Amino acid sequence: MNGSFLRAVLVVALVAVAAVLYACTFVVSQTQSAIVLRLGAVRAVKTAPGLYFKWFAPIETVTLLDNRILDLDLPAQEIIASDQKRLVVDAFTRYRISDPLRFYQAVNNIPRANSQLASIVNGNVRSVLADASFTAMVRTDRSRLMSRIRDEVNREAARFGMTVVDVRLRRVDLPAANSQAVFQRMQTERQREAAEARALGAQQAQEIRARADRDSTVIVAEAQQRSDEIRGQGEGERNKVFAEAFGKDPEFFAFWRSMQAYEASIKPGDTKLVLSPDSPFFRFFNGPNAARPAGAAAAQPAPAQPARP
Repeated sequence: MNGSFLRAVLVVALVAVAAVLYACTFVVSQTQSAIVLRLGAVRAVKTAPGLYFKWFAPIETVTLLDNRILDLDLPAQEIIASDQKRLVVDAFTRYRISDPLRFYQAVNNIPRANSQLASIVNGNVRSVLADASFTAMVRTDRSRLMSRIRDEVNREAARFGMTVVDVRLRRVDLPAANSQAVFQRMQTERQREAAEARALGAQQAQEIRARADRDSTVIVAEAQQRSDEIRGQGEGERNKVFAEAFGKDPEFFAFWRSMQAYEASIKPGDTKLVLSPDSPFFRFFNGPNAARPAGAAAAQPAPAQPARP
């Protein structure tokens, strides 16, 4: 029975020793720093990772702080730029705790630090961007403005044991009402430019059509003139051939002209002639060598037709 009692006492002693050791030790990881408080006063600051000893609570307590980069999203705020435009600015900040002791003494914990840092960042964003134009914020000078805001915030955040890694503008835009008015103005401007472009295109098209019509008229007139000249030359050649043929054989020429007259005047179904059978018109009906009636005038060559201009 004495052995059982001794074993129970030993177990209780071991449990007590384990509880005391657990209460008197703490672990600091690589992403943390620790502040050891003795009765509310700071006794030590541990930044290196490892196992540390302390008096059990409530004599000594440990507050762990995160050493990693922390994010802070800021609410959107309206500012007035140097060109008197009202803008909605949405920013965010990344920071880390660089001095754990000062951080704990100034703000004690991260929620309070976020609140304090948000006020600092908002004030500097408003003051720096108030000296810049809308174009500089969104396009030409954005990087320099962000660097200036970060430096200004760092100077104020150093007294709280924080270092600001970066400050960025997520969005710089006009308020909703202004955006709609700007959109309407841009739409009206684009419609005006489109109307001017269409009017200019219609004017140019009319000029092109007028030039094309004029060129077409000139080309047709020149072609008609050339055609008349060629036709006149052809008719002159024809009359010359007729005259030469008549001079070589007047009788054959008279026969050929009579055949043309027969072909032109005697057509099937619509030809009616009232002539004497012995009319000179029908003398070649008796044969190609029919004599010319007495008193009939010799065949005369057709008068030469002047060439058309």
